[in-house]
Amino acid sequence: MSRIVIALGGNALGNTAQEQQQKIRRAAPALIGLIQQGNEILVSHGNGPQVGMINLAFDEAAKADKRIERMDLPECTAMSQGYIGYHLQKGITREVRRAGKPWKTATVVTQVVVDGQDPAFRNPTKPIGGFYDGKTAAKLMKENPGVTFVEDAGRGWRQVVASPKPLDIVEKDSIRSLLDDDFIVIACGGGGVPVIRDKDGDLHGVSAVIDKDFSAAKLAELVDAEYLFILTAVDHVAINYGTPEQKELWEMSLSDAERYCAEGQFAPGSMLPKVQAAMSFVKSGKGRKAIIASLEKAPDAIRGESGTVIHQ
Repeated sequence: MSRIVIALGGNALGNTAQEQQQKIRRAAPALIGLIQQGNEILVSHGNGPQVGMINLAFDEAAKADKRIERMDLPECTAMSQGYIGYHLQKGITREVRRAGKPWKTATVVTQVVVDGQDPAFRNPTKPIGGFYDGKTAAKLMKENPGVTFVEDAGRGWRQVVASPKPLDIVEKDSIRSLLDDDFIVIACGGGGVPVIRDKDGDLHGVSAVIDKDFSAAKLAELVDAEYLFILTAVDHVAINYGTPEQKELWEMSLSDAERYCAEGQFAPGSMLPKVQAAMSFVKSGKGRKAIIASLEKAPDAIRGESGTVIHQ
């Protein structure tokens, strides 16, 4: 039996509660398929569209009604963990029941420790929320000092926040206990709520969003997983993407991956952080492997029939 951490993208979960539940319903069989192969799974997920919508909803509501307070980003991330986890629990439990299995599911609202001096706080780059035209983005920045929007690959303007690297997971012991009690665990949603420790050891949330693939890699490292699955919209990682020389990769060694990253083979806003997170996990322990694959073919990927394996 292998322990597998699975990272699901926030965009793959849709933009509305109804769409999200439909997509989870379609995704659940692939997740349960991994367990039926004899594996133990933990599920992590992104929250880029969702946390941005929650944050903006509170901002707009506070302007319209003085009884409503603005909600800081750490609390918005915790809210997104709760409702996305709720939908994942429902979808996975439904599929477990159909399979006639006794497995249980639980969501852990997760805090992830970051360094308050991380350079990312001086250079916000992580996109959250929906897309806006330039005029609307300029208006939102004027009305909300400290909020930054940037143009995103010709698709419109999007809010960006700091994205520090994860150092530790506060609830790691609770997560391990649930795994030992045969739970399917949903943790580190949206990369986790980023927190810093003060000189007394107390935790404080900070306005940032941790990349969910890096948090999933840290989670996989701390629970001694054998595999990290980063599930996305493509079956394989490719080099020379979008050109006549495009080549899909079935495997990459760490040295191959480092060379391809140095060559600029992977787009910074999409495949590059996935490959970097995979490399981080593989480096963290002997025999560990990361797989980048499509959600639908996750059970095939662990048999070596799909996906790209990153290994030492």
